[in-house]
Amino acid sequence: MTEQEGKTWFITGVSSGLGRELARAVRRSGDRVIGTVRKTAHVDELAAEGIDALILDVDDEASVQRGVSEATARLGRIDVLVNNAGFGMAGAVEALSIGEVRAVMETNFFGALRVTQALIPSMRTTGGTIVMVTSMAGVVGFAGTGAYCASKFALEGLSEALADELAPFGVHVLIVEPGSFRTAFAGDSNRRASRSIDAYAGTQAGEAHRMMAAYAGTEPGDPAKGADAIIATVRSPSPPRRLVLGADAVELISAKLDQVRQDIGAWREVSRATAFS
Repeated sequence: MTEQEGKTWFITGVSSGLGRELARAVRRSGDRVIGTVRKTAHVDELAAEGIDALILDVDDEASVQRGVSEATARLGRIDVLVNNAGFGMAGAVEALSIGEVRAVMETNFFGALRVTQALIPSMRTTGGTIVMVTSMAGVVGFAGTGAYCASKFALEGLSEALADELAPFGVHVLIVEPGSFRTAFAGDSNRRASRSIDAYAGTQAGEAHRMMAAYAGTEPGDPAKGADAIIATVRSPSPPRRLVLGADAVELISAKLDQVRQDIGAWREVSRATAFS
């Protein structure tokens, strides 16, 4: 496929939110796109908009292999992979069960890894772009969202290493770090730890789920504009390693980096004094 013919996109998690808006924007731009969903009803909804979708569960290896094979057969090749599927989890770290944390990691981290590994062999020969949708919570930890932050921090580290591994093959890895966008993330897509601990009552850790639910529907980020920004960045002749989306994300991530620099500077001599004499 030539540049004139456009790109082919494979996007996970397009039933709603940023993923759905991105699929719409890609189609409007003239590129071809196939998205993944978990329910047949969503396939039908997207088909009504002229968007192709297939059933794929990123938690299941066999489902991922089938979905990637089907998408590749339909598109001929995949130029842009967008790992977008995921969900949130609210609760103090102490209150989370290991099973709940594993579930978040299974989808948000291992799910993205499964899909990526399935497509790397073909992309190594054709080149392309892998978009990892992490979060500002993949750079900044927030009380009450430890499991979600852990999954996105892990995806950030994997993506940095992957970027260096695939650069020699003409594959660019773009890490997208959205702030608060007006999607279902803070509402229906955000799960809550099954256990609560009275000691955290009134703190952000204990009230995170309630706070996010109250925030749902008022987030400042427009997912349609976020989708357009991702497309423009993918098409750029010199795309960055990271794309931060939203003024809130820009401010919070910048403040985190300033704090890291401050800590390093203040403790530089202690850090350097650990070498053998």
